[in-house]
Amino acid sequence: MRDLVTVSVHSDRRHQFGVSRDELWEAVTEIDQYRHWWPWLRSFDGRAFAAGERWGCVVKPQLPYTLEFEIVLEEVRRAERAYARLTGDIEGWAELVLADAETGSVLRLRSDLTARGGPARWVEMLAGPLARRGHDWVLDNGIRQFRVATGV
Repeated sequence: MRDLVTVSVHSDRRHQFGVSRDELWEAVTEIDQYRHWWPWLRSFDGRAFAAGERWGCVVKPQLPYTLEFEIVLEEVRRAERAYARLTGDIEGWAELVLADAETGSVLRLRSDLTARGGPARWVEMLAGPLARRGHDWVLDNGIRQFRVATGV
């Protein structure tokens, strides 16, 4: 039997917001709004944005696959940083960092993720570009939808 194809996606993105870190943090941590903001988040069972929390997620980007995974918040520092581990169809880590800017604040999203399901089940040649496209779509659309929904 052939080994399961794995696809790694590394990301480091910065987004400028015209509000303070505290205001941005308040918006980012409204987890009861996540499914409203992001309709591609098909399932989400998070209860709090706090260290030790485990969130079950199902994501359906605009590609022909669905990903199921768990996010474990390992570190949360209010209005500064959150660090999480992911397991399931996506494995690895993700970090959200807030910083002051001249006008407002900056949200930095970093991650090192490996897809073990969804596009990783496809032909090896297609898996990398599809996984990156899906990942970029979720991040770019997610920030756009977050801005529209929260007004920040």
